Amino acid sequence: MTAELPSLNALRAFVAAARWQSISRAADTLHVTHGAVSRQVRQLETELGQPLFQRVGRGLLLTPAGEQLYHRAASAFEELREAWQALARSPSSSALVLGCPASVLARWMIPRMERLSRDLPGLTLHLAAQEAPLESHLAGLDAALLLAEPPWPSDWQVRPLAAERIGPVLSPRHVHYHRLRQAPPRALLAESLLHTTSRPQAWGQWATACGLPVDEIRHGQGFAHLYYLLEAAVAGLGVAIAPEQLVSDDLAAGRLEAPWGFQSTPAQWLLATPRHLRDDRIEALEPWLKKQLAPTAEDASQPRHD
Repeated sequence: MTAELPSLNALRAFVAAARWQSISRAADTLHVTHGAVSRQVRQLETELGQPLFQRVGRGLLLTPAGEQLYHRAASAFEELREAWQALARSPSSSALVLGCPASVLARWMIPRMERLSRDLPGLTLHLAAQEAPLESHLAGLDAALLLAEPPWPSDWQVRPLAAERIGPVLSPRHVHYHRLRQAPPRALLAESLLHTTSRPQAWGQWATACGLPVDEIRHGQGFAHLYYLLEAAVAGLGVAIAPEQLVSDDLAAGRLEAPWGFQSTPAQWLLATPRHLRDDRIEALEPWLKKQLAPTAEDASQPRHD
């Protein structure tokens, strides 16, 4: 008669071997010897009284019993991992770790931290700048505030916050400010336009929405990050393209103007969390973010046409 549960170490070795279809790669992953993994797998096969693998050359193929055990065991280990991570970042003992792109962090999130503390006094946030693509399980983060287009990783629970709208912005310090601010959108085709190298398609998306020929767009100086792009626009170095919310403070203060309005894109502002995470702090943060990102009556300007 088999034990009620097999050794968890043996199951872990089996799952690794099944995932890689190799005893050697499983051993490397688990930082143990080849023999240790082989013994753990043989132990499970002995207890079950049937093989879990077929040896084919130097590789492994799962038997029907192996397939069934692998899917159940891998799912159980994933649930354990998620439960452990949820406990490790217990709301009662730590800050909510929120990742977001550096430009969003600097130009939108940080200016609203005082308001957040006032509106949600029980919530402590730790902000983490994220430039590299996020891992599907959002390693090290409780949530991420992003501007992104679908499809999303299957490991994410995605909470849509607002549609993205982009538009050209111009500083009163620009040498041709008075002429351009009265000109129709087509006038921008004669300008050398500022852009980000991380999102070169933004001008094309705006032009398409305005019915302008994309192939007539002239890209000027490019910047690695949106933050630098918008600082260059504020300094009067050219006309930039930007998400509406990231320039809302500049528009309100008169540092930038948006004479041609904003157009919707396929992207969204979203709050992404690990799929199985349940956290009351997220439930409080989501509606607050939605409210802050909602366009005001002043923001809802429409572009002028030729």
